[in-house]
Amino acid sequence: MARALITGGTVGIGHSFARALAQEGYDLVLASRDLEGLKKVAEQFREEFAVDVEVIQTDLAERDNVARLAQRIESVDSPIDLLVNNAGFAVHDSLLVEDVSAHDRAFEVMCRAVLVLSGAAGRAMKTRGHGGIINVSSSSTVITTGNYSAMKAWVTVYTEGLANELRGTGVKVMAVLPGWVKTEFHSRGGVKAHNLPDIVWIDSDVLATQALKHFKAGKVLSVPTAKWRFAVGLGHILPRRTIRWMSRKLSKSRQ
Repeated sequence: MARALITGGTVGIGHSFARALAQEGYDLVLASRDLEGLKKVAEQFREEFAVDVEVIQTDLAERDNVARLAQRIESVDSPIDLLVNNAGFAVHDSLLVEDVSAHDRAFEVMCRAVLVLSGAAGRAMKTRGHGGIINVSSSSTVITTGNYSAMKAWVTVYTEGLANELRGTGVKVMAVLPGWVKTEFHSRGGVKAHNLPDIVWIDSDVLATQALKHFKAGKVLSVPTAKWRFAVGLGHILPRRTIRWMSRKLSKSRQ
């Protein structure tokens, strides 16, 4: 039976990916800082889908933890067939702050961990001749809302580069660029998003279902829902000065 490892798999987008994959019969390896959340989700999915669920409590901001998780990914005894790098959080600290600890933590979780874990998965899967890697990026890559946009832009370009390296090996690689998703992501990150109209929001289960459909079709970039594909497409053709103006307005609306 195929096995998927999902970081940040207990809530939000990660939980939706885990549920969708369990429905398809995947055994799961869920990695998160929240041990109680891991136990709860594992029990739920074992009962509901009759799949095996392994839990790993870990903080991906710590490099030793990332190294250990990479070793788990490269294990030959219980190989990982699909890696979903989903762990992340909002970053709304100013780019001018003297204390960059929040930026450092974000970099470790959303950039370096993606680099290390994807590399481990790519090596192991290339050797076996099959497998898949999905990195959760963001539609914010087309705008300029601080370091979160910058980091997610890195994830997107990195994923495209990895897809190039693994082309023809049997390993699929895809980045997902979600729009505004109905999860606790924004409130946990201290981002006030209640001013945004209902039309911008999408359901996390819809996102996961559409992203997996795109993945199976061999897409390298996935933007779930037509409205967000339109928005991201528009972002690529508008003048950058317009994008910067829109980004300033958007940042104010979140405050």
